[in-house]
Amino acid sequence: MRYDQPKFRLMGDRSLLVELGDEISPAINQSVQELFVGLDLQQPQGILELVPSYRSLLVICDPAVLSVTDLKQLIVETHNNLDRSQLPQPRTVKIPVVYGGDYGPDLLEVAQYHHLTPEEVIGYHIQPTYRVYMIGFTPGYPYLGELPDAIATPRRNTPRTRVPRGSVGIAQKQSGIYSVDSPGGWQIIGWTPVRLFDPRKNPPSLLVMGDRVQFYTISAQEADQWQPDPF
Repeated sequence: MRYDQPKFRLMGDRSLLVELGDEISPAINQSVQELFVGLDLQQPQGILELVPSYRSLLVICDPAVLSVTDLKQLIVETHNNLDRSQLPQPRTVKIPVVYGGDYGPDLLEVAQYHHLTPEEVIGYHIQPTYRVYMIGFTPGYPYLGELPDAIATPRRNTPRTRVPRGSVGIAQKQSGIYSVDSPGGWQIIGWTPVRLFDPRKNPPSLLVMGDRVQFYTISAQEADQWQPDPF
C-alpha cells in the first residue's frame, strides 16, 4: 500500500528514514524516486546525502544546520508539492547475456528447481522489461524487478565468496547484475560483458533508479568480441 503521507523513522542522530509504502511495487518506488528528485533539485542546506531504496528514502543530514522538525516539514512540503515534470524520463538499456555453462553455473539447478528446461528459464528471464528499483549493495549494482513467478527462486543456501563482475543473478522475484567482483548469494544464470560501473566516468554508474532493462541472449564468442559501449 502506498501511503498518502510519508512516515518517519529516526535512524540515529543524523539520519531520517522516510517510508512511502509497505510493499515493493512500481508505484511506491516511483514515489520514492519523485521525492528523491524533488529534494535533490532543491539542494537544501543541511541535507548531506539522499539514499533511495525500494519503498523508502534515507535522508542524512547535519543536525546542527537542520533540525529533525524542520527536516520533516521540508520533506512533507516537498512530497505534497512535487513537480513531476522534473522527473527524468526512464531510459531503456538493453543488456546482452551469455546464459549457462561457466557463465551461468546455477542455470541448470534453477531449471531443475522449477521442472523447466534451461532454455525455458532463459525465455522467462528475457521476457520482461525490468524496472531499476534501486542501486546498491556494491557501486552500480541494479536491483531489477519483477522476475516472472515461473522462475522466482530462493537465494543459494551457501553464498559464494567471489562472484565475477558481470554475473547476472536471480533471487526471489528480483534479478541483478554484479557490477564488481564481490561475494554473493544469488543464483547465477548468466554473464554480461557490459560494464555497469566505471569510477573514471561521470556518472560512474551505467544505470540509475527508474531506468528500464531488457536482457537478450548472445553467444560466448560474441561476448569475447564485445566492444564496450561508452556511457
